[in-house]
Amino acid sequence: MKNTAMVPIGRYIDPLTDFGFKKIFGSEPNKDLLIAFLNELFKGRKVIHDLVYNPQENNGPAKHYRKTIFDLTCTGAEGETFIIEMQRAEQKFFADRAVFYTSSKLYEQGPKGNKHWDFELKEVYFIGLMNFSFDGSATEHYLHWVRMAEEETGYTFYNKLGFIFLELPNFKLTEKEIKTDLQRWMYVLCNMAQLDKIPVILHKKIFQKLFEIAEVANLKAEEYMLYQKDVLDKWTEYSVLKTAEERGVEQGIEKGAEQKSLEVVKKMLAAGKFTIPEIANFAGVTVPIVKRIAQSLKEKK
Repeated sequence: MKNTAMVPIGRYIDPLTDFGFKKIFGSEPNKDLLIAFLNELFKGRKVIHDLVYNPQENNGPAKHYRKTIFDLTCTGAEGETFIIEMQRAEQKFFADRAVFYTSSKLYEQGPKGNKHWDFELKEVYFIGLMNFSFDGSATEHYLHWVRMAEEETGYTFYNKLGFIFLELPNFKLTEKEIKTDLQRWMYVLCNMAQLDKIPVILHKKIFQKLFEIAEVANLKAEEYMLYQKDVLDKWTEYSVLKTAEERGVEQGIEKGAEQKSLEVVKKMLAAGKFTIPEIANFAGVTVPIVKRIAQSLKEKK
């Protein structure tokens, strides 16, 4: 397949695009990839043997509520729910969103009508793959397990609700430093789009299947078009974010320079040795501004 994209397309799909994420983790024939990934995250806390993919939308508790749209949601063999979200751009209330999503999945377990119920719930887990970091997060920590625990002792108060957050920018291990399969999964998520061959550290059966699925040359024509659009969207998001950041810095510099000029005007007026035109020229402001500041200082006396 020839590369006719408006932006560079590598040999392997980018798992941090909507298409790439769902291509790798969201299809029934490839669910062994998601099961392997989740088992590495849970690392013995629970073992997932099978998953059933659920509809990616969830009705609210009443008709007037909006539907909740998930990236992926699955049910385990024991009835537990896994919500897997991939978030590329920083979102201020991402943790709130995680709590809201899990709450909706807990709420829908209640029986409809007048049935008796003892309030026993199935487990619900939220897994967030974040291409940004939480404010104040330690830069060397990329995996966060969050649970309901007693504050003083750390004793688990409730073990049927859990949150796993993966801060991808905080993963900085090189190939030589990788030792565990979870680190291998993190390496794939962070670097696959830039690779042109399978690294030696990933020569395991599950990862070989992953790279075969992710080979851009194996995509059908309509899949390639969808992926190409996703890559362009990702680049557009980055461009918009970068522009906003740069404008913020520029505005900050302008505000700082303006404040400094006003302080100079005030000091020169207080000295009483300079004319208003001289002050305006020296401080780089207009004569009316100097006059307004002079009037303001008089009124404060």
